[in-house]
Amino acid sequence: MSNYLQMSKDELNAQYKSAKTEYEQLRALHLTLDMSRGKPGGDNMDLSEKMFDLVGNDTGFKNIDGIDCRNYGGLDGLRELKNLFGEILGLAPEQIIVGGNSSLNMMFDTIAQAMTHGLGGEAWGKQSGLKFLCPAPGYDRHFAITEYFGFKLVPVKLNADGPDMDEVEELIKDEKVKGIWCVPKYANPEGITYSDEVVRRFAALKPAAKDFKIFWDNAYCIHDLYDDGDNLLNIYDECVKAGNPDLPIIFASTSKISFPGAGVAVAAGSPNNVAVLKSRMQFQTIGPDKLNQLRHARMFSCADDLYKHMKKHADIIRPKFDSVLNELETLRDTGIARWTNPKGGYFISLYVLPGCAKRVEQLCANAGLILTPAGAAYPYGNDPDDSNLRIAPTYPSAEEIKTAAVILCSAVKVAALEKLLEH
Repeated sequence: MSNYLQMSKDELNAQYKSAKTEYEQLRALHLTLDMSRGKPGGDNMDLSEKMFDLVGNDTGFKNIDGIDCRNYGGLDGLRELKNLFGEILGLAPEQIIVGGNSSLNMMFDTIAQAMTHGLGGEAWGKQSGLKFLCPAPGYDRHFAITEYFGFKLVPVKLNADGPDMDEVEELIKDEKVKGIWCVPKYANPEGITYSDEVVRRFAALKPAAKDFKIFWDNAYCIHDLYDDGDNLLNIYDECVKAGNPDLPIIFASTSKISFPGAGVAVAAGSPNNVAVLKSRMQFQTIGPDKLNQLRHARMFSCADDLYKHMKKHADIIRPKFDSVLNELETLRDTGIARWTNPKGGYFISLYVLPGCAKRVEQLCANAGLILTPAGAAYPYGNDPDDSNLRIAPTYPSAEEIKTAAVILCSAVKVAALEKLLEH
């Protein structure tokens, strides 16, 4: 297919007529497809089904420390899971707090605590003009948390190796800047992994705000699609070397390992940060859902169990990514789209002709395919170029994703040709 940007108006009109006919044929199928969120499919969740047989009856309710998990107590989680997450994140077990099912909830709660009681300084809520750095495109739910608490969201350019650290280092000279959101491995939605240099520059930051924190959401830490997945440098080790052990607060969960909404989440960090968080938890809860933690501990007795389990996930998800990427290749020479090709995670980041992303979303919706709203990956939902779309291939079935990819590419062509012809 020739480059649309080099075509005459007559040639563009011919391409538009063909593309519109193809699109209308797809729309006439009256399909119902959903690629709006990064959700596992039913086949992924089936992999953890045996977990429900691992607690109770002959297996009992006590963990390795003899704790009866049906009862109160265990504020910061079971030792088995502290050990497990410690292996995965490269931290000592005592640096891990094992909570409920949602790491996003733990992030929200940490920000809320900072607003009322601070994180090593004056309560953020007593200060004015607060700002939070938001590498973009990024995770919309991160941005929504700090927007909810009244922060000014400051976009930071996301490069192929991570956030633009020149920008970050300049912006943190402002003491009103209290933190930065990070998804360091297979970033949502770009799928990139922060380089060693970027991680080391994060670790060496000297913010004007003494209570500045890096919110390090390592959501996809073991979510490789291929054997040669990306490697991420250990942020905590680098912060210790740089004399900044209290800089990061690290989050992760099993939401896309076992069950979304019924997994296990953790917050982790330096002994100082963990002590502060635990001192406040005692007023919130008498303990987490230890029965769910026990199920996970018995399903995944060590990190190797998790890695084997994730290979099964990859075998299900990888063909879905391949279907989308293969269909996107039909746009390769048109000049109207580019996209990421990640080694893991849950998303493909698609860039269409500037000014066309919202139109692509609309065209897809009209043909029965729901996408994440255009602009969602930017602070306040404002993509200045109206160009980026977050594509989530994981939830539809393998057959559905093939059809969804065809609809997506058809919509991209129609929207671009409309723009070029100003229809």
